[in-house]
Amino acid sequence: MRRGLKYVPPALLLLALVELAVFVLVGRGIGFGFAVLLVFAASLLGLVLLRREGMRAWRGFRAAVESRQPPGQQVTDGLVGLLGALLLALPGLVSGAVGLLLLVPPVRRLARSGVRRATERRVSSMVAGDLFGPRRVRVRRGAPPPTPAPQPPPVAEPGRAIEGEIVEPGR
Repeated sequence: MRRGLKYVPPALLLLALVELAVFVLVGRGIGFGFAVLLVFAASLLGLVLLRREGMRAWRGFRAAVESRQPPGQQVTDGLVGLLGALLLALPGLVSGAVGLLLLVPPVRRLARSGVRRATERRVSSMVAGDLFGPRRVRVRRGAPPPTPAPQPPPVAEPGRAIEGEIVEPGR
């Protein structure tokens, strides 16, 4: 079991308590009926957007695959859009506000780049290259590393294989 998974149940409990507290505060401010109506309208909007974002993500993925482009940007953009719509569809004012924020283009771009960085850290560089295309790296010029002292070649025992590579002189 991963270390971070032990924090999921307390985090969900805390989220439920925060949602309840915000609902009570908004209910006191605008009235209970309007607060329920607001949560219902946000959930309905989230369900409509969930379908739209899902279809948009699928079309973007297919277009990238058909044009033989890496589908990573379309996939991450679709995931962020689906997460935003799902959070909006969940009943709650805090989750709805976070879901709306994830649907705003500048916030969506930030979240997409965060998802991309997290994905690149968790998968091999070959898979990340297939998903997102060639990576851009920054090269910083500095002092060259110290040259190691020459090592004598290893002595092989009879009958044992040594791993190595063949280097042809002059090439």
